[in-house]
Amino acid sequence: MTETYNQTVGERLRAIRRQKGLSLQEVEALSHQEFKASVLGAYERGERSLSLPRMHRLAAFYGVPVDQLLPQIERGRTAVPSWSSGGVTIDLGKLERTDGTTAEILERFLRAIQIMRQDFNGRVLTIRRSDLQLLAGLLEEDEVALGDMLINIGADDAGTT
Repeated sequence: MTETYNQTVGERLRAIRRQKGLSLQEVEALSHQEFKASVLGAYERGERSLSLPRMHRLAAFYGVPVDQLLPQIERGRTAVPSWSSGGVTIDLGKLERTDGTTAEILERFLRAIQIMRQDFNGRVLTIRRSDLQLLAGLLEEDEVALGDMLINIGADDAGTT
Protein backbone atom coordinates (compact mmCIF):
# COMPACT_ATOMS: atom_id res chain seq x y z
CA MET A 1 0.00 0.00 0.00
CA THR A 2 1.22 3.43 -0.77
CA GLU A 3 1.77 6.11 1.81
CA THR A 4 -0.88 8.27 0.13
CA TYR A 5 -3.44 5.47 0.37
CA ASN A 6 -2.70 4.97 4.07
CA GLN A 7 -3.00 8.71 4.65
CA THR A 8 -6.36 8.83 2.87
CA VAL A 9 -7.67 5.91 4.93
CA GLY A 10 -6.29 7.59 8.03
CA GLU A 11 -8.11 10.83 7.22
CA ARG A 12 -11.38 8.88 6.91
CA LEU A 13 -10.72 7.14 10.23
CA ARG A 14 -10.00 10.43 11.97
CA ALA A 15 -13.06 12.12 10.46
CA ILE A 16 -15.37 9.30 11.55
CA ARG A 17 -13.88 9.16 15.06
CA ARG A 18 -14.32 12.92 15.43
CA GLN A 19 -17.89 12.75 14.10
CA LYS A 20 -18.55 10.25 16.88
CA GLY A 21 -17.11 12.79 19.34
CA LEU A 22 -14.42 10.41 20.56
CA SER A 23 -10.81 11.00 21.49
CA LEU A 24 -8.15 8.37 20.80
CA GLN A 25 -8.09 7.53 24.51
CA GLU A 26 -11.88 7.13 24.60
CA VAL A 27 -11.76 4.71 21.68
CA GLU A 28 -9.13 2.70 23.53
CA ALA A 29 -11.22 2.60 26.71
CA LEU A 30 -14.55 1.89 24.99
CA SER A 31 -13.02 -0.86 22.87
CA HIS A 32 -11.58 -2.51 26.01
CA GLN A 33 -8.07 -1.80 24.69
CA GLU A 34 -8.65 -3.58 21.37
CA PHE A 35 -7.76 -0.33 19.59
CA LYS A 36 -4.82 1.25 21.41
CA ALA A 37 -4.71 5.04 21.16
CA SER A 38 -1.13 5.02 19.88
CA VAL A 39 -1.88 2.45 17.16
CA LEU A 40 -5.12 4.16 16.10
CA GLY A 41 -3.21 7.46 15.94
CA ALA A 42 -0.63 5.81 13.67
CA TYR A 43 -3.45 4.57 11.40
CA GLU A 44 -4.96 8.04 11.31
CA ARG A 45 -1.62 9.64 10.40
CA GLY A 46 -1.09 7.07 7.64
CA GLU A 47 2.03 5.72 9.30
CA ARG A 48 0.62 2.21 9.60
CA SER A 49 -1.41 -0.02 7.27
CA LEU A 50 -4.76 -1.28 8.48
CA SER A 51 -5.48 -4.98 7.85
CA LEU A 52 -8.86 -5.92 6.41
CA PRO A 53 -10.04 -7.87 9.49
CA ARG A 54 -9.01 -4.96 11.72
CA MET A 55 -10.76 -2.50 9.41
CA HIS A 56 -13.95 -4.57 9.72
CA ARG A 57 -13.72 -4.56 13.52
CA LEU A 58 -13.05 -0.82 13.60
CA ALA A 59 -16.00 -0.13 11.28
CA ALA A 60 -18.21 -2.25 13.55
CA PHE A 61 -16.92 -0.37 16.59
CA TYR A 62 -17.78 2.98 14.97
CA GLY A 63 -21.09 1.60 13.68
CA VAL A 64 -20.42 2.48 10.04
CA PRO A 65 -20.30 0.38 6.86
CA VAL A 66 -16.74 -0.74 6.14
CA ASP A 67 -16.73 1.05 2.79
CA GLN A 68 -16.92 4.37 4.64
CA LEU A 69 -13.37 3.78 5.85
CA LEU A 70 -12.06 3.46 2.29
CA PRO A 71 -10.91 6.25 -0.01
CA GLN A 72 -13.71 7.77 -2.10
CA ILE A 73 -12.84 5.98 -5.34
CA GLU A 74 -13.15 2.61 -3.58
CA ARG A 75 -16.48 3.49 -1.97
CA GLY A 76 -18.17 3.12 -5.34
CA ARG A 77 -18.76 6.81 -6.05
CA THR A 78 -17.88 6.13 -9.66
CA ALA A 79 -20.65 3.52 -9.87
CA VAL A 80 -23.49 6.03 -9.63
CA PRO A 81 -26.23 5.45 -12.20
CA SER A 82 -25.54 7.60 -15.24
CA TRP A 83 -28.57 9.88 -15.01
CA SER A 84 -27.59 12.73 -17.35
CA SER A 85 -28.74 15.56 -15.09
CA GLY A 86 -27.84 13.78 -11.88
CA GLY A 87 -31.53 13.49 -10.97
CA VAL A 88 -34.36 11.02 -11.32
CA THR A 89 -38.05 11.55 -11.99
CA ILE A 90 -40.17 8.98 -10.16
CA ASP A 91 -43.69 7.94 -11.15
CA LEU A 92 -45.47 8.22 -7.79
CA GLY A 93 -48.51 6.30 -9.05
CA LYS A 94 -46.42 3.27 -9.94
CA LEU A 95 -44.59 3.51 -6.61
CA GLU A 96 -47.93 3.40 -4.75
CA ARG A 97 -48.69 0.09 -6.46
CA THR A 98 -45.35 -1.37 -5.34
CA ASP A 99 -45.32 -3.50 -2.18
CA GLY A 100 -42.64 -4.15 0.38
CA THR A 101 -40.61 -2.49 3.08
CA THR A 102 -38.29 -0.82 0.59
CA ALA A 103 -41.23 0.75 -1.23
CA GLU A 104 -42.62 2.01 2.09
CA ILE A 105 -39.30 3.62 3.01
CA LEU A 106 -39.06 5.16 -0.46
CA GLU A 107 -42.63 6.52 -0.21
CA ARG A 108 -41.91 8.14 3.19
CA PHE A 109 -38.67 9.61 1.87
CA LEU A 110 -40.38 11.07 -1.19
CA ARG A 111 -43.27 12.39 0.90
CA ALA A 112 -40.74 14.25 3.07
CA ILE A 113 -39.16 15.76 -0.05
CA GLN A 114 -42.59 16.83 -1.29
CA ILE A 115 -43.32 18.55 2.02
CA MET A 116 -39.94 20.32 2.09
CA ARG A 117 -40.38 21.55 -1.48
CA GLN A 118 -44.14 22.15 -1.23
CA ASP A 119 -44.45 20.10 -4.43
CA PHE A 120 -47.80 18.31 -4.42
CA ASN A 121 -48.56 17.73 -8.11
CA GLY A 122 -49.08 14.10 -7.14
CA ARG A 123 -47.98 12.37 -10.36
CA VAL A 124 -44.20 12.55 -10.47
CA LEU A 125 -41.36 13.83 -8.34
CA THR A 126 -37.83 14.63 -9.42
CA ILE A 127 -35.16 13.94 -6.85
CA ARG A 128 -31.62 15.22 -6.99
CA ARG A 129 -28.41 13.25 -7.05
CA SER A 130 -27.73 14.15 -3.41
CA ASP A 131 -31.19 12.74 -2.58
CA LEU A 132 -30.23 9.52 -4.38
CA GLN A 133 -27.06 9.21 -2.33
CA LEU A 134 -28.99 9.74 0.91
CA LEU A 135 -31.66 7.27 -0.17
CA ALA A 136 -29.03 4.65 -1.00
CA GLY A 137 -27.70 5.02 2.54
CA LEU A 138 -31.16 4.76 4.09
CA LEU A 139 -31.92 1.60 2.14
CA GLU A 140 -28.41 0.21 2.76
CA GLU A 141 -27.97 -0.30 -0.98
CA ASP A 142 -25.21 0.80 -3.28
CA GLU A 143 -26.21 3.40 -5.81
CA VAL A 144 -26.21 0.95 -8.72
CA ALA A 145 -28.71 -1.34 -6.94
CA LEU A 146 -30.78 1.71 -6.03
CA GLY A 147 -30.74 2.83 -9.66
CA ASP A 148 -31.97 -0.60 -10.77
CA MET A 149 -34.74 -0.52 -8.17
CA LEU A 150 -35.86 2.96 -9.23
CA ILE A 151 -35.97 1.95 -12.90
CA ASN A 152 -38.20 -0.98 -11.92
CA ILE A 153 -40.69 1.37 -10.29
CA GLY A 154 -40.83 3.78 -13.21
CA ALA A 155 -37.98 6.21 -12.67
CA ASP A 156 -36.68 8.19 -15.62
CA ASP A 157 -33.60 10.25 -16.18
CA ALA A 158 -34.66 13.78 -15.14
CA GLY A 159 -32.91 15.14 -18.20
CA THR A 160 -35.23 13.23 -20.57
CA THR A 161 -38.63 13.92 -19.01
